[in-house]
Amino acid sequence: MKRACILTLLLSVGCGIATAQNTFTITDSMQWKAYDDFNEALLDKSRNIYKADTEQSAADHRGNGARDNDRSGCAAAIWCQAIYYDMVINAYNRAKDEGNEELMKKYKALHSKIYKGEKTHYVDFDFHNPNTNNGWFVYDDIMWWTCALARAYETFGLKDLLNYSERSFCRVWYGSATVGDDGSYADPARFSGKYGGGMFWEWQPIAHANPHNPGDFRSACINFPTVIAACLLHQLVPEGRTAPTQTRPTRQTKEWYLEKAIEIYDWADKTLVSSGRVADGIHGGGPEFKDHLYNQATYIGASCLLYKITGEEKYKTRAINGTKYVFNKMVNGNKILNFENGYEQGVYTAIFAQYLPMVVYDLQQTTYLKYIQRNMQKAWDNRDPERGIQGGNFLNKTTSSDVVESYGGSALPALMLMFPAHITAEDIVNDVKALPSVQEITNSNIYTIDGRLVMKNASLCHVGNLNKGFYIYQNKKIMIK
Repeated sequence: MKRACILTLLLSVGCGIATAQNTFTITDSMQWKAYDDFNEALLDKSRNIYKADTEQSAADHRGNGARDNDRSGCAAAIWCQAIYYDMVINAYNRAKDEGNEELMKKYKALHSKIYKGEKTHYVDFDFHNPNTNNGWFVYDDIMWWTCALARAYETFGLKDLLNYSERSFCRVWYGSATVGDDGSYADPARFSGKYGGGMFWEWQPIAHANPHNPGDFRSACINFPTVIAACLLHQLVPEGRTAPTQTRPTRQTKEWYLEKAIEIYDWADKTLVSSGRVADGIHGGGPEFKDHLYNQATYIGASCLLYKITGEEKYKTRAINGTKYVFNKMVNGNKILNFENGYEQGVYTAIFAQYLPMVVYDLQQTTYLKYIQRNMQKAWDNRDPERGIQGGNFLNKTTSSDVVESYGGSALPALMLMFPAHITAEDIVNDVKALPSVQEITNSNIYTIDGRLVMKNASLCHVGNLNKGFYIYQNKKIMIK
C-alpha cells in the first residue's frame, strides 16, 4: 500500500480539490470494527476460509448458499476468497502505515491463518486441478489469486507467495498439460484479425479441454486482472533472469511481464473500452457493453499501475476517465454506488475499493474521497448493529434477521480498510504543498545505493512506487519505508 510514502512524495499538477464535505462521523476505530465484525460473522474459524453467507455453519464445499436454500456448509466462491485475502493484507499494511504494532501483530497472525486455510482447502494451490469443488475452472478465478498472492509477497516477503503467483500466471498464459487447454492468451499469431489478441475467459470442457476457437469469449474480467498481475510481477521479480525456453514455463523475466502487461492493456483498452466505460467482453463481433463495477475497477487499477511504472500520461487519463464513468453513471443522485445482486456480484465493491485509492491518493483526484466517505457513512448507518455487518446495498437497512452473504458483506469493510477516516482531502493537498514547486523538480534517474540503475527519467510519482529500501535520487539518498 505504501500510502505514507506516496502521500509525502507524490507530486501532482492542476488536480481538482474537494472543499465541500458532507457530514462524516466515521472514525478509525469504527473502520477496524467493521473489518473485525465481518470476520466474526463470515470467516470459518476452524478452516480459515470464508463462508458464502451467515446461514452457513462452516465453509466446507462449493455452493451458492442460502439463496438456493442450501445451508450445508457452502464456502464463498474460489475467486472471491482471493478478494477477502486481499483484505487481510490491506489490514496489515494499514496498521503498518499507522505505526500500530499491536494491530500489525494481530493481522499478521490472521494472514498466516487465512493463507494456510486457503492453501489447504484449494489443494496446495494446485492450479492444474480442475475439480469444481476445490479447484479451478475459469481463467479469471486463477488470475484474481495471482494478484492477491503477489500483493501478499510484497507485504510479507515469503518466497512461496511469489512462486505461487508466478506459477498461476504462467498456468493461465500457457495452459496446462494436465487439463489439456492451450492457455488464455489469444495469440495473434494463431488467431488472426479481430479474433486475435487479449485473453480468453474459460477452457472447455473443464476436466479435458479442447483448443480455443476463434470467437471464444474474451472478457474484461480476465484481461485487466492479467495486466494488473503482470505489472505486480514486473515490480517484484528480480533483475537479470534468463528467459525460459520451456513450452510451458512457470516463471518469466521482469521485462517479459511488463511487455505483456502493455500488450494486453492496449488490446483491451482498444477493444473493450469506450470513453471510460468498460464492456463485459467480446465473442467475435462488437464489444458487449454491460456495466459491472469490478470491470471498471480493474481497468482503473491496470491504468494506474502502468502510469506508475511508465510515467505515460495516457494511462493516468484513462484511469481518471474510468473513475468518472463510475461516479457519473453507476451511482444514485448522491453518488452512492449501485448494487448488483447476482450470484457473487456483491463482491464488486470490494474490488473497487482495492484500486480506487490509487486514483484518490496517487493521482490526487481528491473529489472522489468525499463520495467514498458518503458511501461508507451510508453503509455504516444501515448496518445491522447487532452483528456489525451490512448486506452490500448501502441504501438498504440490514437487520439482525437478514441473511448476509460474504460477497456484499465485504463491501463496507473493504472500503473502510482502504480509506482511513483520519485522512482528508486537505491532508493530501497539504502534503503536496509541502513539496518543492514544479519549476524546482526535474525527472532524474533512480539508483540503488551500490549504483545500479533502477529507472531512467523518473518522476516523484515513480519514487512513491518504489519497494522499501534506500535509493539515490537527484543526487540525494532517500529511504522508502
